[in-house]
Amino acid sequence: MSSPREVRSAKQAEQEDLFFGQTVILWARWSVIVAGIVLVLWTSTNVSLLTQTMPFFLVLMAVNFFLHGRYVMGSPLNRTAVTVASVVDLILITAIVVLWPGEHGLNNQFFVLYFPVVFAFALVFTRRIEVAYTGLAMLAYTAGCFLTDTIHVSNDFKVLVMRLIVIAAMGFLGNYYFRIQRARLAGTSTGETAA
Repeated sequence: MSSPREVRSAKQAEQEDLFFGQTVILWARWSVIVAGIVLVLWTSTNVSLLTQTMPFFLVLMAVNFFLHGRYVMGSPLNRTAVTVASVVDLILITAIVVLWPGEHGLNNQFFVLYFPVVFAFALVFTRRIEVAYTGLAMLAYTAGCFLTDTIHVSNDFKVLVMRLIVIAAMGFLGNYYFRIQRARLAGTSTGETAA
């Protein structure tokens, strides 16, 4: 049975993971925003298309500016708020995949925005929470592809499955690295306590 000191240390470790991990999630969101804006500017053929597509990224930018401001001011969000903000990211990315003018669903190139968001989330949260979030991202993308009716032939299913495998790999690799780092830090602190 573990002592109260060990339980407190585990809770402290989780709080530290969340505090320092928020930086990763914030910067991943900024990378999504910058990549999205670059893609919008690159692919827009007229001003009308630009005005239809930019609001998606303006919402992401506003949310991230608020979260980043709180973090810099020393009052970061709690675990629930970070999780909700990350789910909002998935909703916005799925909206981009489904509602984007021009290419929809499987044909929309913005599916790549799932990758940094899932990877960053996996670097911060435990395996169980990461699996749920990665599964939600995969489900959202699959639903977006089927809702837009862009899957018609067997080759489309192959493309969808390959993309889902990459999303799953992002979650697995991010969380694997998270667990390696946490074990390494635990080993370091144990060594310092023993000395």
